[in-house]
Amino acid sequence: MSWTSILAIVLLVIIALVILIPVVIVGMFFIRDRKQNQHAILRNFPVLGRVRYLTEKIGPELRQYLFDDDNKGKPFSREDFLHIVLPGKYLGSVISFGSKRDFEDKGFYIRNAMFTKQVDEMRVDNSNVIESQKYVMDEDTLFARKEHAETVKVKPWLLPADDAVILGPNCREPFHVRSMVGQSAMSYGALGKNAITALSKGIGMAEGSWMNTGEGGVSPHHLAGGADLIAQIGSGLFGYRDAAGEFSFEKLKEKAAIPQVKAFELKLAQGAKTRGGHVEGDKVTPEIAEIRGVEVGKTINSPNRFHQFNDLHTLFDFIEKMRNEAGLPVGIKIVLGAPEDADDLARYMKETGKGPDFITLDGGEGGTGATFQDLADSVGLPLHSAIVLLNDALEKHGVRDRVKIIASGKLITADKAAVVLALGADLINIARGFMISVGCIMAQKCSSNECPAGVATTDPKRQNGLVIEEKKFRVTNYIINLREGLFRVAAAAGIDSPTKFNDDHIVFKDGEGRVYSVENLKAK
Repeated sequence: MSWTSILAIVLLVIIALVILIPVVIVGMFFIRDRKQNQHAILRNFPVLGRVRYLTEKIGPELRQYLFDDDNKGKPFSREDFLHIVLPGKYLGSVISFGSKRDFEDKGFYIRNAMFTKQVDEMRVDNSNVIESQKYVMDEDTLFARKEHAETVKVKPWLLPADDAVILGPNCREPFHVRSMVGQSAMSYGALGKNAITALSKGIGMAEGSWMNTGEGGVSPHHLAGGADLIAQIGSGLFGYRDAAGEFSFEKLKEKAAIPQVKAFELKLAQGAKTRGGHVEGDKVTPEIAEIRGVEVGKTINSPNRFHQFNDLHTLFDFIEKMRNEAGLPVGIKIVLGAPEDADDLARYMKETGKGPDFITLDGGEGGTGATFQDLADSVGLPLHSAIVLLNDALEKHGVRDRVKIIASGKLITADKAAVVLALGADLINIARGFMISVGCIMAQKCSSNECPAGVATTDPKRQNGLVIEEKKFRVTNYIINLREGLFRVAAAAGIDSPTKFNDDHIVFKDGEGRVYSVENLKAK
């Protein structure tokens, strides 16, 4: 037989296999789908039904990257995402041509001054420049992107020492804060060690800010970058309980002795879950179990509330004891459900002379690693409503000067933060913005331990994709860009510091084009 004949036979066999194998596979699926009794669609439409499930599976990715409008994605749009990623990577936030905001829609607007402030008139401390790293684009075409990293010197955009926001001025060790934005609570366990370490190093390099440990306790990874810490304590008491599971003031004092720990926060509620925290068992590694004092591989569900206190009286007594033992400021994290809640809190502070040094107010739109849909969508007021209620109640009862408000809830850009500062906040907490700066792509797999970017996972293989020494610069750049943006917006509003924002600096425009001051909006 000639080589030509052999070659022809081989080609025929290959062609036959190429045709036959798919036919056999489809036939196997057809028989299996017909026999199964779980899915009606597959039973009635074998094979074709699988196309439906495949499309359903990849639907979120298709919408995110191909079909969603730039401003329509939830919980953050593509535009929101880029407003975090681009400053972190390229250290800039300049846009071209115009805004993509829908100006026909209702919303808050910052009231610009007729005569704005000059840069040299701003009360800012830029004396100590920070060394960071940014990317410079060399080529960006349809099929190729080339860029290189450059070391750069950047201004820190800090508040001067005289303008620092002080938490617990009457404590033995008050916390002087010179950045108006910091990282909201994110636990080691909800996030992996590489993400926490990169955040710690990035925030530490930026100086003047803080990171909140979340309710999972103070981990070595939170301490790795030298960032100032607000140590959160949740109802599970992770890192603060004795062998019997009770709160340990000795462990509180141990944490207070760590130089980086500047304050403590009792987490009563969180915007996306007005209940205790939740971490799936496959995220609970031996290290996390040791830090939290729980079992390896066992799902963690914190109690819905602390059993150490059950009303304002017992809460305030507990705060007093914590403050006396630790010597540091003590705050509470809350979600407001109604005006009466804010009024009760403020009235009791007035009557007793006691209370927290700061209140972290989380809006119902806040994020989480794991919660339930019914809690995330419908329990707790959104931030813009809640901040006004809390601020007004504290002012009404004459205790506003005793407590600072840290606000959180999708405040990922300087203009959004400025509006909430004007509504009554003293400081701004951001969580998901920092997650995105460190690599999160909003895959929404936080609770599954399958985060593709290695952020919200403790899986070593997935975490390996997150390179700490690269991501830390993106965190630094993001927070510095936020600070600079706040000063830029303040200058446009005619004030020399973002600490001076108040409700005179914003207006609300409704869907019909009518404009209201905040005072008129309250009356309405």
